[in-house]
Order: sequence, then C-alpha cells, then structure tokens
Amino acid sequence: MMHFKKRLLLPFVCYFLSVSQFFHVCHGDVGTAAQYSPPYLPTACFGDDQTQFPSSNLFAAAGDGIWDNGASCGRQYLVRCISASQPGTCVPDQTIQVKIVDYAPTALSPPSAQSTTIVLSETAFGGITNVPLDSINIEFQQSSFSLA
Repeated sequence: MMHFKKRLLLPFVCYFLSVSQFFHVCHGDVGTAAQYSPPYLPTACFGDDQTQFPSSNLFAAAGDGIWDNGASCGRQYLVRCISASQPGTCVPDQTIQVKIVDYAPTALSPPSAQSTTIVLSETAFGGITNVPLDSINIEFQQSSFSLA
C-alpha cells in the first residue's frame, strides 16, 4: 500500500515543481518609478553636500508614498523593473540598490512623470531599463545594507 502512495505522490510533486517555476514570488511593494536628470543639488535631505551621492550614482528622490516626512532620507531601497507600457523595457532579473537623497515634489530637476513612488537618477533608471520611458512599474523594498 505504501509503495502505491509514493507512486501517486511523485507525479504530483513533479507537476507542482514545474508549474511553480512560472510564478514569481513578490518580496516587496509594487509602485512606479520615473527618472530625473542633473542638476541634482541642492537636495531636500542633505542640501549642497556632494558626499551624499553614492559613487555608483545609484540614488533617488522619494515620492509622497515613501517620503515619511523626511525619515526616508538616507534609506536604501532595492528596486526592480517589473513592467512598462512598451514590451522589452525592463532588464530581466536586474535589481539595483538606491539611496534616497531628495524629495521628488521639490527636486530641482523635474521628474519624467509626476506622482510616482520613486524618482531614480539617470544612472539608476538606465540600470534597470533597456528603453527610455517616462515611467515604469517597479517592485521595491527597503534594504538594511549600506551602499559603499
């Protein structure tokens, strides 16, 4: 009897494993991202301090949804493009880590789209997209790891 149950279980397990590969498990929040261009100074978080920018140029301005009355300044976020209006826009399986240095509604340079969750530097936006668009859909989550 036990041998019979094992034979029935094996095809079920194989089917489950093959089907599960088609589903992505979301570990963060979903939102939208735009991009902005220089000049980036002064910022709402750190004023005219040039040292606020990571050497990688992977930084961002927080939208209202994550601004948290300025508490988001200096926070690190993992960001991944998940979709856009144009197919092929997102770089597959590419996640970047950005540092919040500004507040999007008051940034000196206007974003490519208004009312987004986060506004990425040109370098950051280009790191997760293949095509320049005004906005993309993203998955993001706060990171506890610091950028070097």
